[in-house]
Amino acid sequence: MASITRTAGAEWQGTGKDGKGVLNTQSGVLTGTPYAFNTRFGDQKGTNPEELIAAAHAGCFSMALAFALERAGFTATRIATSAAVTIESQGSGFTITKSALKLQATVPNITRSQFQEIVEGAKAGCPVSKVLNADITLDWQLG
Repeated sequence: MASITRTAGAEWQGTGKDGKGVLNTQSGVLTGTPYAFNTRFGDQKGTNPEELIAAAHAGCFSMALAFALERAGFTATRIATSAAVTIESQGSGFTITKSALKLQATVPNITRSQFQEIVEGAKAGCPVSKVLNADITLDWQLG
């Protein structure tokens, strides 16, 4: 497969705390999607970079796991992943320090040890996991 490039853009107006911005993606899924200080550090409606990273990590990991299971001869009937991305104040700025993946999966005819090996490989091999400079944890349940 050739390389693929995906694009997104942000437009910001005003100061860091009182300003506001919008996000747009190449696909059009996000078009003029608002983000601001209060959507990032408060509960105002809108999105924020950490929420988008969490969604990207959960989606990437789920797909990586599906491919890894398929390569091993298994097909999941359910893969449900959530990611909790933590941002912390460090020095004069902020750092994403953790992405905690939580997985619930149903995979017929697989043992727990087989699943654990495959799931750990998917966590390490997911492209979003590879780009994050953060502690990545995984809690999983196999049903």
